[in-house]
Amino acid sequence: MPYDTVSGGFERASRLGHGNAIVRAMADRSTFYVPSEHVRDLAWLAPKIRNRATLPTPTSGDRLTNAIGIDGSLMVVPVRDGLPSVRYGYAQAAAIWLDLEAMEHQRRERFVDPVALNRAVNSALVSYDLPVAGAYVREGISISDSWRESINRLFRIKKVEVNRLNQSLLELLMLLHGRPGKPATTLSVDCPNRACSQRRIAVSPDGTNCPSCTGRVLPTDVLRIYEEVIEDGANQEALGRLMQVVELLVVVGLVTLLWEQSRDALLRSTMFVMDGPLAVYGPPAKLRARALEYFQKMADPSTGSRPHLCGIEKTGTFVDYAKTLARHDALKPGDLLVLDHEVIGAINNSENPIAYGAETYWGRKFVYRAKDGRVVVVTVLPEAGQPYDDNGGQPEPESYPSLPAILDVIDRTGSSMYRDGVIPVALAHSKAAYPIGVGTDVLRLAAKRRLGLDGKSPLSSSGGY
Repeated sequence: MPYDTVSGGFERASRLGHGNAIVRAMADRSTFYVPSEHVRDLAWLAPKIRNRATLPTPTSGDRLTNAIGIDGSLMVVPVRDGLPSVRYGYAQAAAIWLDLEAMEHQRRERFVDPVALNRAVNSALVSYDLPVAGAYVREGISISDSWRESINRLFRIKKVEVNRLNQSLLELLMLLHGRPGKPATTLSVDCPNRACSQRRIAVSPDGTNCPSCTGRVLPTDVLRIYEEVIEDGANQEALGRLMQVVELLVVVGLVTLLWEQSRDALLRSTMFVMDGPLAVYGPPAKLRARALEYFQKMADPSTGSRPHLCGIEKTGTFVDYAKTLARHDALKPGDLLVLDHEVIGAINNSENPIAYGAETYWGRKFVYRAKDGRVVVVTVLPEAGQPYDDNGGQPEPESYPSLPAILDVIDRTGSSMYRDGVIPVALAHSKAAYPIGVGTDVLRLAAKRRLGLDGKSPLSSSGGY
């Protein structure tokens, strides 16, 4: 191509640059069904749509004045020249606090004060790194055991530190398995040795030996992330499972902090929003029931004190379907779509939609078209009971008393940083993300130093970047 490169040559096209075009052409010739492309008669949806005017309107005293957004990001890179199987992983979870009143005050000004906006946002970050494939924490162990030891070490040394909160990830994991204000003293863990059938071992934070095989059982084995780790692979999916657990633990720490310190003021006026649905996937999915029970115990219907927890999805089949409905004007600004099993079946093309989400979700999905036209798929925590179960769960908005206040914040925090954006999520994403090019180079250098691949002695396991 007629563009000069830094070295003085010409820019060359990628050998695989035509790959997407070929696959798209193959897809165009194939026949398959996409639910969001087949939304002909939408009259059946009308009874499932609620307008904001029919929902309770938050009074001035009940409007949320703060928002805390949580997001995470991860990266897996090859770190040994000539040995592409050696990979190192880095992930981080960010939390931002946004003063909604300060933001809205600046919106009314003729000229925005960047200093005032900067003061309206505070952030905290938890980062962690570990060898994920082709490299091990020590000699003589498998890759799954290397992951087990790495996760256990990280959960002991990595802390969520913000204001008066200073707890390790392990302490937050024990807290999630207990109840607000009283962490569990032991965790019920199955022996990670595949040749051992011992189940429900009571494991303290210090770990214990299996009564059957005498192998070491760690408290973080309760997450079972090691089950998805394989010898020949990048193990990026396993790192993603770890990241979603850390994000949940960050939420546990922050919500508990407000519940303990200011449950009648800050807890009632703060929205907690996660990037993605309120769900736990894969081997750690048992945390779903723990999260649901833990946060529901914080609600006090007599005083109206409750955690306002939600998740917002930017991509996925539900988002695609919701945007299609908006394009067909099936949803007007201010409309809330109830996603009962019939709507879920239409979106997922499922034969058994009534049991959707029963094993993974600790919140219920709704589709909301904001007053400015944005389309948002939001997951909201129910105050009591299961959001999903084998009988269809609780699809109606009445089971989610925090929903009106959450929708009010969505209306007030539209973001142009990405399509259909919400400012708290956008800010959390900006804090958690890092430049791909520079981030990859820095991580590669850090990993080489940690593993001793730069000719120097490796760093101790207590070190970190």
